[in-house]
Amino acid sequence: MQFHHHGYVSQDPRVLPASGTGVDRPRDLPDEVDVLIVGSGPAGMLLAAQMSQFPEITTRIIEKRAGRLELGQADGIQPRSVETFQAFGFAERIIAEAYNIGWMNFWGPDPENPANIRRTTRTADYAYDICEFPHLIVNQARVLDYFAEAAAHGPGRIAPDYGVEFIGLTVHDDGAFPVEVRVRDAGGERAVRAKFVVGCDGARSGVREAIGRTHVGGVSAHAWGVMDVLVNTDFPDWRTKCAINAEAGNILHIPREGGYLSRMYIDLGEVPQNDEHRVRQTPIESIISKANAILHPYSIDVKEVAWHSVYEVGHRVTDGFDDVIDGSGRTPRVFLTGDACHTHSAKAGQGMNVSMQDGFNLGWKLGAVLTGRSPEELLATYGAERRPVAQQLIDFDREWSSLMARKPEEISDPNDLATYYLATAEFPSGFMTQYGPSMLVSSDAHQALAAGFPLGKRFKSAEVVRVCDGNVVHLGHHARADGRWRIYAFGGRDGAGLSAWASAASEVFARFTPSDADEDAVFDVKAVYQQPFENVDFPSVPALFQPQTGPLGLTDWEKVYAAGPSKWTPTDIYEARELSRDGVVVVVRPDQYVAAILPLDDVGELDSFLSGVFLQAS
Repeated sequence: MQFHHHGYVSQDPRVLPASGTGVDRPRDLPDEVDVLIVGSGPAGMLLAAQMSQFPEITTRIIEKRAGRLELGQADGIQPRSVETFQAFGFAERIIAEAYNIGWMNFWGPDPENPANIRRTTRTADYAYDICEFPHLIVNQARVLDYFAEAAAHGPGRIAPDYGVEFIGLTVHDDGAFPVEVRVRDAGGERAVRAKFVVGCDGARSGVREAIGRTHVGGVSAHAWGVMDVLVNTDFPDWRTKCAINAEAGNILHIPREGGYLSRMYIDLGEVPQNDEHRVRQTPIESIISKANAILHPYSIDVKEVAWHSVYEVGHRVTDGFDDVIDGSGRTPRVFLTGDACHTHSAKAGQGMNVSMQDGFNLGWKLGAVLTGRSPEELLATYGAERRPVAQQLIDFDREWSSLMARKPEEISDPNDLATYYLATAEFPSGFMTQYGPSMLVSSDAHQALAAGFPLGKRFKSAEVVRVCDGNVVHLGHHARADGRWRIYAFGGRDGAGLSAWASAASEVFARFTPSDADEDAVFDVKAVYQQPFENVDFPSVPALFQPQTGPLGLTDWEKVYAAGPSKWTPTDIYEARELSRDGVVVVVRPDQYVAAILPLDDVGELDSFLSGVFLQAS
C-alpha cells in the first residue's frame, strides 16, 4: 500500500482525501446526477465503489430498503472475485473472516445398504491449482459492507440513498440529462434526471421492465429448499463442502463462515406442472425432515434457522443489456447488471460473482466517458462483452443443476460429478471469461510474445521482485480499481530496449493525459527487467518508470521490478508466463483484462491501439 504522497497522514490510509463531488456531498438526492444506480446488490455496490474513484462525476445509488442488507442469500466467492477484492483493497480482510473451501467431498448410496450414504470421493478444491486466490464462502451482506466502505472512503464519498424506491423512467432524445427517473421516498414521488442509469435491482427489475427488455428462458420442473442452519450432527463432513446423492434425494452442503453455520440445498424433487409455485410454501420443518432422510444414517439436530427459502431452478438471460433496442446505434443510456439481466440456480456459486464482474466491466467505462477520456462508443462494449458471458453461465449452470438433481439409478459412475467439478473448474472460478476483438481488445497478431497472458482474459499475476527494496510481490496485486490502465513493459535481454521504448512511449501517453493531472493519472506504467534486482541500476531507469506525482511531486519508487528469481522466490515471470526474451508490452484494462500484446520495439502499434480507445487530452 502506498500513501503519504499527499503529505504525512496518521489516520487510516485506506480513507482517501475527499475531492470533487465528495466534498460537501449533499445529503438529499439531487435533481440532476450523472449516474444513477438503482439497487445496492453486489453489482450496484461494486459500481458505486468504482465510481467513487471518479469524484468529478456525480453518482448516487438508490435502494428501497431502509438500510444495509443484514442477511444475504448469496455466499459463494470464486477466486476471480477475490482477485477483484484485491483491486478494491479488502481481499485480505474478507479472507480472514470467510470459510476457505479446501476440499469437496462426494457421497452416494452404500452398495451394501442403499438406504445409507457413504463417502465416495474426496477431492481437493480447484482454487489454488488455478491461481493464488482461495475459493471462499461468506455472507453477501458482508461483501456489500466492504464495497460500501470502499465507496465511502473513495474521493467521491458515495453512500446509498436508502428508502428511495424506483418507480419508472423515460429516456428523452435530447438534453444534458436525458433520462428522467421517477422515484418515491418519504417525501413522496419526484423526478430525478440522469445522464446514465444502471439497473442493479434484481430478478424482478423495474429498470428492465421500464426499458422494454425481457428475460428469455424458463423455469425447470425441479424445486430445492435452501437453509442456513446452526446444528449438532454426527455427519462427519459437516465442516467440508459436500455433494450428497441418496435414494431420498440430493443435498449440496456448504459450510459457512464462523465455524458453526452451514448452508444446505435440499432436493425437493420434481414439481407437477399444475403446481403454480405452491412448492415455494413448503414449511421449514418439511425441508429439515427431507434433509435428514437424505443424510441417513446420519442426522442433524437443528438449533437455529438463520434463513431459508424454496426456489424452482430457472435459467434466463435478458434479450439485451442496455436500452438500445431499435438498432439505431445511439449511445446506451440505461444499463442492466446482475440478476436484472441473468438468473439461474444458486448451486454453482455464480450469481454474485458474475454480477460483480458486470459492475466492474461497466464502471470504469462510464468513468472514462464522463470524464472525457474516451468516446461514447465505449459504452456499447458493455452489452457486447457481458451478454455472451451470461449465456455461457446459463449453459454451465443448466448442466451442473441437472447433474446435481439425478437419481442414484441415473448415475453410472459414482465419480463423474467429482470429475465434472474439477474438469470445469476454470469456468466457475471466473477465469474462463475471454472478451473478443473490439476497440478494447486488439488482434492476436503478437500473442506469441506473451502466450501466458491470453488476449481478452484477465491478467494472470505472477511474482516479481520490486527493485527498490528487493521484496517479492505479485505484479498484478499492485493494480487498484482506480480507473487507470496498466501498461507492463517487459524488457529484453538488456535494459536498452526498455529505455528506447520509454522514450518513445512517453509522448504517446502524454497525448491522452490531461496536462494538469499527474503523469500517471491515466496510465500506470511499470517496467520489468530480466536481470536480478540487484543488477538493475535504479538511477538509470527511465523517468517514465519513476514519475513524480502528487502535490509534493514525490518520486514513485514502486513501478520498477525484476523477473527474479531471488532468495525469496523461485519464479521467473518470463518462464511462468511464456514471455519473449526480446521483450514485450502487455496492456491491461482497468478491469484487469488483457487488452493488447505488443512488441517492445514498435511504439507505433501502441499509439494506434490507444488512439482507438482514448480521446486526446486538453
